[in-house]
Amino acid sequence: MRTIIRGGRVLTPDETLDGHAVIIQDGHIEGVSRDVLPAADRVIDATGLRVIPGLIDLHVHGAVGCDVMDATPRALTAMEEFFLRHGVTAYLATTITASPASLNAAIAVVASPRTRGGTQPLGVHLEGPYVAAAQRGAQPLAWLRAPDPLEYEAWFDSGAVRLITLAPELSGAAELIARATRRGVHVSAGHTEATYDQIRQAVEWGVRHSTHTFNRMSGLHHRQPGAVGAALTDDRIYAELIADGVHLHPAVVCLVVRAKGIDRITLVTDAMRATGLRDGAYDLGGQTIDVRDGVARTDTGALAGSTLTLNVAVRNVQRFAQLTPNQALAMATRVPAEALDLAGRKGVLRPGADADVVLVDEEWNVHAAIVGGVPRMLNHTLQQVWRD
Repeated sequence: MRTIIRGGRVLTPDETLDGHAVIIQDGHIEGVSRDVLPAADRVIDATGLRVIPGLIDLHVHGAVGCDVMDATPRALTAMEEFFLRHGVTAYLATTITASPASLNAAIAVVASPRTRGGTQPLGVHLEGPYVAAAQRGAQPLAWLRAPDPLEYEAWFDSGAVRLITLAPELSGAAELIARATRRGVHVSAGHTEATYDQIRQAVEWGVRHSTHTFNRMSGLHHRQPGAVGAALTDDRIYAELIADGVHLHPAVVCLVVRAKGIDRITLVTDAMRATGLRDGAYDLGGQTIDVRDGVARTDTGALAGSTLTLNVAVRNVQRFAQLTPNQALAMATRVPAEALDLAGRKGVLRPGADADVVLVDEEWNVHAAIVGGVPRMLNHTLQQVWRD
């Protein structure tokens, strides 16, 4: 089955190509060309739209009343359908600190075969339970614990865990980081009181990510640069960024972009189950979270994830940091793919890459989505341009 998308402005994301068509064959990008096109089984006319790689969210807990910790296929499918409507074609299902049984159940559901909701789960991001109590935020205090090899080796054995957030100053963290990196599991510093020097040491052990940078980590001071200072200045670290204008002031978003550069920033949502729904009371890890004006907080006032969608994050970061569309897009496509060792396969429109393609307008509203070469979402205004 060959599909051709023509008439749109193609963002690869590193180039903008007018007058080019994206050619999809057997689930992969066959080419991006402005030459004479081959015969096709299906043609999409994307006139007036941008043709972009599918977005990738490495840190997202839930949406539309569902959460990864619900540990049910139905919850994951509902979340995936919502994510796809906002341009996300791949994601890491992100957990919260919880009991061993609850975490094992969540991992097992992500790992098990099922009918997906369109968006592809790339695996599990374990946020906790090995984090600092003083920087726990919305992580439930009762289930915080020190790294236990018997516990985390079983997680690694599942083959589903791709990323784990921890406080690297905890006893046993060095061993966990070493074991994780040997198993191909990425490690992120987050919910941490680590000093600048401790983060730099953790990077030597194998840490390569910074979880929601600035939020719930030792802050930046001109004599004590803290975890933030290490994340901003060490080029080995990919820095997560929540560009909702709440977790970080827009000026700080701009600062992070200037300090790190777009090639070391991964836009994430940290979205929780209220995303896509009205304000109200919602559960997060057994806690009641109050969502007002789209901002989620615990009863102590701590932020408890977000209600952000990734296409809006791209729009926001472009505006906050005065970026081009390509620069903003890279942080939600090519860079997260590279951060997860998927360079060239995800997050780009180039020959051989997975055919995860999204059509958006200039405000980053999503009109259509293709995952692995299969149309999974099609705006009604485009229906007439598909032909078999």
